[in-house]
Amino acid sequence: MPAGRIKKIIPDRGFGFVRADDGAEAFFHRTEVTLVDFDSLEEGEQVTFDVVESPKGPRVRNLRKVS
Repeated sequence: MPAGRIKKIIPDRGFGFVRADDGAEAFFHRTEVTLVDFDSLEEGEQVTFDVVESPKGPRVRNLRKVS
């Protein structure tokens, strides 16, 4: 499972972006956040996630905070 940090969050629109440790960036939607509340996420926070390809580019699935 890739790891990285939250790069940007747009709370009023319900989405954000992560930057993986390898430098790749991907979009995530609040519906893909698991085990924590989307509103508790902060920019710079360490996370793990799965990445899938979508018609608009890489997309995050199963976003989790690193304890």
